[in-house]
Amino acid sequence: MKRAVSLDAIKALREKTSASLNDVRQALEAAAGDETKALTLLQQRGAQIAQRLQDRATGQGRIESYVHHDGRLGALVEINCETDSLARTLEFTQFCRDVAMQVAAMNPRYVRKEEVQPTAPQDAERLKALCLLEQPFVKDQGTTVNSLLHALIAKTGEHIVIRRFLRFAVGEPVQA
Repeated sequence: MKRAVSLDAIKALREKTSASLNDVRQALEAAAGDETKALTLLQQRGAQIAQRLQDRATGQGRIESYVHHDGRLGALVEINCETDSLARTLEFTQFCRDVAMQVAAMNPRYVRKEEVQPTAPQDAERLKALCLLEQPFVKDQGTTVNSLLHALIAKTGEHIVIRRFLRFAVGEPVQA
């Protein structure tokens, strides 16, 4: 049974997730007002939307950079989306900046776990360290980069793909 939730609860969850008011309200009603359960429901919805959109072409996007304040560490990322209009939005741009900062800070080797060589050890902790999408987000350890991506896909209604990245650090050996 769905229960009516307060506007304050809707507003608080919307600020945390940036999901639509309707989605937030429905998630809170389905979770009987429990914010943690509602967050889980919103993440599941985002994953479902991302799954449904995954076959759509992503011919637009943005290349974003991050250079640490001391100039000794930097990253470049390419993130693709369906339309140029989305690529120019503040929200998409901020997501790209956040992903570039994540790459610089956490030094992933792969975008997704499917790219890891089958001969490499693949326990869950190692995959978290190696794969960008599996890593906890540096600005909020309670969520993963993949969850952020799915939330953006759910909000925009467009397929978005983190295509590739490069990380540079002064003094690090060049990797093949």
